[in-house]
Amino acid sequence: MLGRTLPFSFEPANAVVSRETHDRLGNLAGLVSKWTATINLVAAGERDAIWSRHILDSLRLVPLIPPGLTRAIDLGSGAGFPGLVLAIATGVHFDLIEADQRKAAFLREAQRLTNAPVTVHCVRIEAADCPPASLVTARALAPLITLLSYAHGMLAPGGLALFPKGHKAEVEIAEARRHWTMNLTRYDDPACRGSTILGITGLARA
Repeated sequence: MLGRTLPFSFEPANAVVSRETHDRLGNLAGLVSKWTATINLVAAGERDAIWSRHILDSLRLVPLIPPGLTRAIDLGSGAGFPGLVLAIATGVHFDLIEADQRKAAFLREAQRLTNAPVTVHCVRIEAADCPPASLVTARALAPLITLLSYAHGMLAPGGLALFPKGHKAEVEIAEARRHWTMNLTRYDDPACRGSTILGITGLARA
């Protein structure tokens, strides 16, 4: 398992996005805050930290997205982190899979407001009928071993999965390796201690 440092850091003072993209992401943050009052998209105590806690954290995946990518799948999209944010920031089309009808309704409204290149699928991940993609993402959804079972049938040959993880990453990796073989790279950001992004290719059942 390799460990690497992210090519750059998305801190509030140096988030490298255009003014237009910044405004669209700001609109998303406002919408998340508004809808959280009724459907609990993020924790109540995080409504004033949506940009720093969720949008910037999602943007950390941007430098890891393969060049020339045109389509990706985001699992359990919820409030749009990271899939909707990445679609806005990169122009890559994301299939957003979200089983909760109210959250799916939010994602459709967010797509309308931001004009993001996404398609919302209100369906359980296991029942999703999306063509395989070269990139699969998920954030704060499930343990790694579960994410790998979801991603296995959705990754195109040679595809990449990107999963942000917290302080339990090592435990989850050890458990997953008992059932899966993979090429795994950890991308760490010195500005975000206790978190890492797992980049996974060559996924196969052990």
